[in-house]
Amino acid sequence: MTLPRPLRVLGIETSCDETAAAIVDGDRRILADRVLSQTGIHTPYGGIVPEIAARAHLDHLDGLIRDALAEAGVGLADLDAVAATGGPGLIGGVMVGVMAAKGIALAARLPFLAVNHLEGHALSPRLSHGLDFPYLLLLVSGGHTQLLAVEGVGRYARLGTTIDDAAGEAFDKTAKLLGLPYPGGPAIEQAARDGDPARFALPRPMLGRPGCDFSFSGLKTAVRQAVAGLATPPTARDVADMAAAFQATVAAVVADRCRRAAALFRQRHPTGGALVVAGGVAANGAIRTALERIAADLGMPFVAPPHRLCTDNGAMIAWAAIERFRLGQQDGLDFAPRPRWPLDPTAPKAIGAGVKA
Repeated sequence: MTLPRPLRVLGIETSCDETAAAIVDGDRRILADRVLSQTGIHTPYGGIVPEIAARAHLDHLDGLIRDALAEAGVGLADLDAVAATGGPGLIGGVMVGVMAAKGIALAARLPFLAVNHLEGHALSPRLSHGLDFPYLLLLVSGGHTQLLAVEGVGRYARLGTTIDDAAGEAFDKTAKLLGLPYPGGPAIEQAARDGDPARFALPRPMLGRPGCDFSFSGLKTAVRQAVAGLATPPTARDVADMAAAFQATVAAVVADRCRRAAALFRQRHPTGGALVVAGGVAANGAIRTALERIAADLGMPFVAPPHRLCTDNGAMIAWAAIERFRLGQQDGLDFAPRPRWPLDPTAPKAIGAGVKA
């Protein structure tokens, strides 16, 4: 008897500055994973230019999809569905991915799924580790910093969010102040390896306060004021020490917020669950180490997807679509791309960057 093959889904990701296409199957195998970074074209501007990002997605997405199909050794007829990030993100880029996926779905008569980009990150540890629900998630990236109880597909309870800036944005702005290249996260981590984190006394916003919310705007201001008092340009020692101080501060704040969130999570789920970190900033070693310590102190398993699944990628979009498709879900071709799409729409509105949560 021939057993049915596992589901195969094409996932497309174009929400920010990575153009990505991947094919994943229902046995958690990544059959193809193509990502084209736009870092080079945005570096001269010190950040992402939305119009340039959308044009780059438009120029390269078709080729990446063809490459992914060839790498996986499949054709459109071998797929069970096609999925794309439907939001949140830079709306021009999201539209490119959604329209490409709709076109493929229509031409190949495949189901179409619009995936919440944040849900892609939230479910990525189930792709990488086969993790069971529920678990406590720290989702930390360039545009989002929030703590969520992940209770099932489409079931998320937001425990905390940033009230102003995301951690990833703070990394980028600090790197720019120090004359380090974009993107700031890897540059800060590299510079911090030789730095003294105790040289600069930076504020630790929200540390020890009730609740689980984050704030990074004041930290960015403190870094700017400290850098203004240094030589112009800062010396290599100045850069290393400030990078180390900034990274240690963010790690300490994140650890404190996660400890408080764990208490709330256990009220909801007394039998426990893992502490998970996902999103681009999850690739930072100092933050991972701080979270590993917190998890060990609390007796929680610690899970972090591999680095390639932390940054934006098509595999997490394909997997989130598989999770939804197994539940009988799919979307119509009239789906409208969304610049904002909260995982927990019942959570109270937050000011600043928190509205993106």
